[in-house]
Amino acid sequence: MKTTLKLSSIATAVALVSVMASCQNKDDKGTTAKTTDAAAVSNSEKIVYVNSDSLLTKYQYFKDLKVKLDGKSKTAQSDLVSKQDAFKREVAQYQQQANTLPADQRAATEERLARKQQELQAYSQNAGAALQNEQAAENEKLYDKVADYLKVYAKKKGYKMVLGYSKGNGTILFADESLDVTSEVIVGLNEAYKK
Repeated sequence: MKTTLKLSSIATAVALVSVMASCQNKDDKGTTAKTTDAAAVSNSEKIVYVNSDSLLTKYQYFKDLKVKLDGKSKTAQSDLVSKQDAFKREVAQYQQQANTLPADQRAATEERLARKQQELQAYSQNAGAALQNEQAAENEKLYDKVADYLKVYAKKKGYKMVLGYSKGNGTILFADESLDVTSEVIVGLNEAYKK
């Protein structure tokens, strides 16, 4: 039930948000600025990008979300381990007494332990599914927050497209640093989150 695998899906979601946050007009006649200062991206630039990895590590909402989900995952794991340990103790106790019990009582105890084992497995599956559902819902909220912000940001700045760049993502192999608006987007997202 680790959230680390979910973080990669969040990174993917952020990358997709960046691409989808473009304005309706797909005109890409912008010119490239020669400056490397991210804040100096001119209004004539129509396509910019956000580094999804940096966005995730510096966006306070995401950090808070990760702490929350990690805490819930650890609590669920701890609860499951506690229940499993109790079941193992009960099985061990039965195994010690099995030879001294009458056949009908032994059969009843084995049946009860088998039911408990099935209940424990069902509990584990349900807890895992509930955690995954919550993570999916939270990922959607994160996606919506970033997408909504980028739509407003792109419109305000006159950008036609905001791409998501992530190391190892094969869709963008190179992007000029002058088109990187990550820092500005992170500041804006964090300010909006504080409100």
